[in-house]
Amino acid sequence: MTTLIIIDNSGREYEVKDPQIFFDHLIDYHSNNNVGDHSTHEENGYYFTVTEELFKKVENFIKNR
Repeated sequence: MTTLIIIDNSGREYEVKDPQIFFDHLIDYHSNNNVGDHSTHEENGYYFTVTEELFKKVENFIKNR
């Protein structure tokens, strides 16, 4: 997988342009002890609830690319 696609709260697909910067932002602002904290992240008009599942998906993408 070379492109990170995540689904926003409305069910729309969003292509993350820079997954590392996105993940760093999740760590800094939307997690506690490297677990998604259920806060809302907004990016380019897309809204995401940062769940444990979303956090892990992004983390695994970074680790496996």
